[in-house]
Amino acid sequence: MSVGDVVYAAYARRVARQLKPAGIPRHVGVMLDGNRRWAKERGGSTAQGHQAGADNIANLLSWCEEIGVEVVTLWLLSTDNLARPAGELRPLLGIIERAVTDLADAGRWRIHPVGALDLLPVETAQVLKAAADSTRDVDGMLVNVAVGYGGRREIADAVRSLLQEHARAGTTIEELAEVLDVEHIAEHLYTKGQPDPDLVIRTSGEQRLGGFLLWQSAHSEFYFCEAYWPAFRKVDFLRALRAYGERRRRFGA
Repeated sequence: MSVGDVVYAAYARRVARQLKPAGIPRHVGVMLDGNRRWAKERGGSTAQGHQAGADNIANLLSWCEEIGVEVVTLWLLSTDNLARPAGELRPLLGIIERAVTDLADAGRWRIHPVGALDLLPVETAQVLKAAADSTRDVDGMLVNVAVGYGGRREIADAVRSLLQEHARAGTTIEELAEVLDVEHIAEHLYTKGQPDPDLVIRTSGEQRLGGFLLWQSAHSEFYFCEAYWPAFRKVDFLRALRAYGERRRRFGA
């Protein structure tokens, strides 16, 4: 082990000791950003960047598991990304399919796809559904894999599902309008039944949500990290937790 490794490990332990149990988030959302830029700076291909990012996912989940996080949401592919050239999109989908399969095969986490699966290629949607089915009874951390995900699309899908449900029950639009509130819509989101994210982390230095968990993140705390996702380390994660623990959450007040 090099001197740098020793110093890094010591610093990570020091940051970990500064975390308070009461300041551990139940649900962490992560925008895994910067794969292409990471690869470009190293003279690699876009696919190599996405693969390096995929290889870092299990590390993150292990860190979350270690400190007691209950739910993690990983944004792997947006609805906007589906418009990318086929030469880039198909390899990326293949990387995502293998990554999700590997997470399911680990048998440690319960996989839950969130996104518009109907927009995805059939084989990709099948892989996501198979991962969910094979881990349904796993007694471990819940991992939402957001593929073909967009916050506006999620809200539109939730409203559509709500209207269809009431139409089947014979409720008129006028009757629904009289009782409709935010909880009715929340019950039809991709993450229904889950706690909203306490902390949302975005890597790569970008400071915007881009449509990630638009509804659920109304009261979330945000942490923007300069590191590209493939280079995101445990100490970066611990710093995010430390910053979260130091904040006074107001929940909109």
